[in-house]
Amino acid sequence: MKIGVSAFAWTTTFTDRHLGLLAGMREHGISCFEIAMFDPASLPLAGLRRAFDESGLEASVCAILPSGINPIEASVSARKKAQEHLRRCIEAAAEFGARLICGPVYAPIGYLPGRRRNSDEWAWAVECMQGLGDALEAHGMTLAVEPVNRSETFLLNSAAEAVEFCRAIGHPRVGVTIDTFHANIEEKSLTEAVLLAGKHLKHMHMSENDRGLLGSGHVDFPGIVSTLKAVEYDGCLMIEGFGYSPDEPNSLGARWGDLNVTPEDVAFRGAKYLQGLLQSS
Repeated sequence: MKIGVSAFAWTTTFTDRHLGLLAGMREHGISCFEIAMFDPASLPLAGLRRAFDESGLEASVCAILPSGINPIEASVSARKKAQEHLRRCIEAAAEFGARLICGPVYAPIGYLPGRRRNSDEWAWAVECMQGLGDALEAHGMTLAVEPVNRSETFLLNSAAEAVEFCRAIGHPRVGVTIDTFHANIEEKSLTEAVLLAGKHLKHMHMSENDRGLLGSGHVDFPGIVSTLKAVEYDGCLMIEGFGYSPDEPNSLGARWGDLNVTPEDVAFRGAKYLQGLLQSS
């Protein structure tokens, strides 16, 4: 298993001024770096390619659907637009060397119609992901769909639902991301969720129950790491927490983060904590 960190620790909007972050990661035992992607056209793709090449870090992408992009909209044209957007995300991710794209790409965050999903919405989401298979193959990309908690989506909330979704899609390049923040809300047992995901598990977001420092809350990271070893998971442990920085007023950490926890704390102290678990479990 490798240790990584998401740019979300610093910012939701990655720009040229953030490229220097990648240079200092390896000295802290971090070998992977994840970029948040809302609109692929807004990212400094050429700069990212250079930064990843120079740092030797492994790249991945967390895609979040922007306003107006909805794969489960009743309108055929809207669903086609969503699939085209996801194709552009795959192409942009490949442009700077990523081989994995994850996230809740099946429906927009916050799209909550106040009812359970219906069979049409499930079928539309499956159809959208199936339609990405050729793009995934062409770029050697894995898509790891991420279930999120009931306050953010109504379509996929648990590992069991995500596995069912992957089986319905039926493509070898589509798997599951487990985010321990969301799983801490939705799962009866985080370790059982990992076991259930099994061979479908392609990516892990390691997030404390308050999105702060790993090991400072009640998420059972020792048990999770031990279970990941048991299922022979060999992917990345991607730290996804939100640090506070006065230089990033629009970051998630500015809204929710502990004022005494910096982005560097989230990344580097988190990496040290995970290193200890990998060595001891």
